Amino acid sequence: MALERTFSIIKPDATRRNLTGKIVAKFEEAGLRVVAQKRIHLTMEQAGEFYSVHKERPFFGELCEFMASAPIVAQVLEGEGAIAKNREVMGATNPADAAAGTIRAEFAESVGENSVHGSDAPETAATEIAYFFSGLELVG
Repeated sequence: MALERTFSIIKPDATRRNLTGKIVAKFEEAGLRVVAQKRIHLTMEQAGEFYSVHKERPFFGELCEFMASAPIVAQVLEGEGAIAKNREVMGATNPADAAAGTIRAEFAESVGENSVHGSDAPETAATEIAYFFSGLELVG
C-alpha cells in the first residue's frame, strides 16, 4: 500500500465530552500519524459549505447545526493506506453496527452524533484537506 493522507474530524459530540486525546490515540495506535491538526468552532455557513454535497438531503440542516454547535478538531492523518485505515478505525456510521474497539462503537452517541468524520476517497481527502489547511500547515 502507498503512503497517503486523509482528512479527519473529531466532531462536537466528542470534543464536548473531552475525548480528543482518546480518539487521536486510536488513530496513532493503528499506524496513522497526525501531520496537521487544529481545534476550531465552525459557523453555520462554514459547516454548510463543507457539507454542501449533502445540501439536498433531509438531514443537511440538522447536520450543519450539529457541526456548528461546539468546537471540532480538524486533522490530516498520514500512513500506509490512510483512507481505508482511518475508515476502519472509525467503524460503521451507525454505532450499533460498528465493530468492537472502533471509535464509533466506543464513543458515538447516535448515527448523527457519531464522534468522527473521515474522507472516503483520495479526491474527497484532497478537497477536504484543502478546505481546512494550507500546504504550509501540513508538517509530516
